[in-house]
Amino acid sequence: MTAQYRALFCDLSTDRVLDALPVSGVSFEDYIGKTGTMTGTLTAPDRATADRIKAAVVPGRTAVWISRDRAIWWGGIIWTTALGSTARGAPAKAEIQAGTFDSYLDHRLLTADVTATDEDQFVIARRLVDFAQSTDGGDIGIRLGTDTSGVKRTRKYSHYDLPKIRELLDKLAAVQNGFEWRIRCYRNDTGERIKELQLGHPRITTSRGRAETVLDYPGPVMSYRLPYDATTRATHWQSRGATNSTTNRPLMSTPLHITGAIDAGWPRLDGTSDYTTITAKTALDEHATADLTEAWTREIVPEITVNLEAAQLTPAILGATIRLRIADVWTSGFTTGRYRVVGFSVRAPERSQPETATLTLDAATRGAIGNNDGS
Repeated sequence: MTAQYRALFCDLSTDRVLDALPVSGVSFEDYIGKTGTMTGTLTAPDRATADRIKAAVVPGRTAVWISRDRAIWWGGIIWTTALGSTARGAPAKAEIQAGTFDSYLDHRLLTADVTATDEDQFVIARRLVDFAQSTDGGDIGIRLGTDTSGVKRTRKYSHYDLPKIRELLDKLAAVQNGFEWRIRCYRNDTGERIKELQLGHPRITTSRGRAETVLDYPGPVMSYRLPYDATTRATHWQSRGATNSTTNRPLMSTPLHITGAIDAGWPRLDGTSDYTTITAKTALDEHATADLTEAWTREIVPEITVNLEAAQLTPAILGATIRLRIADVWTSGFTTGRYRVVGFSVRAPERSQPETATLTLDAATRGAIGNNDGS
């Protein structure tokens, strides 16, 4: 039986239902660590339907929820629409594009100073989101939670820098011993649509309440890609912070390197990053350590495309660990690996095309980092 997709359009501030409209060509994606998008097309065969679309779908103030057989699979904000007509006699269409609810924080600035002294990093993250929602017109109903990470930070944010709240969250998370965050969307037991700030230290994980998922190629896995990219890989790293007004020189992090990389035969590959608002060396060193870790381990970002019905997956797979088994000319017998799912991209069934999902996977390998001793 073909899954039924439905789009529900709501007022962003109140989540009041505005309309339910059929959407064709639906595709959507959700990720841990970056904004996901949704695209689709609304058809207006007559003026009455066109008026409904114009009334319900207002970029920047309309939320859209995508359900699959009544379960919420995606939620976000409509940011762009394109109204148009083509051949004579063909119905008019509206192309829509939306971003997951975290995209709202890209449109909010920190307009007051915030100081956190020896506070749990989750508490600081929630303070930033709470600031966005506590201002007039800023509450879009993101639930914050109460859990902690056990890692304390000291941060000072100045409103004179006009920082985007999304950027502050990303920078707070992207340090040594940091965390991951996303806005999780689901329907609770009472049927209420929920948007929730999900925090995970050091990572967002889920067991999904059942045995480990095994995906085979050939099998439910229709295709896969294992791209190798060393263009941004680094064995050594140093970051720059704010410029000292007296010396006119930037704050520099401790030089770092991947322990054992040179001895293992790697050539020296240098990398750097800039954090022009950071004035504390401890914070700068945390960023440099995290940046080197990412630069050393980012070479493999596997992607697999699965038949969604055969694989029996849902967006709840985000954060879970799967076992991938591949048998083809690139492998000797079966090659098996365990990966964490960090991206979930769905294409709804259309005519003869099956319902598919592309999973972005994260290898769990990490290198050891030490101070630069000249190796």
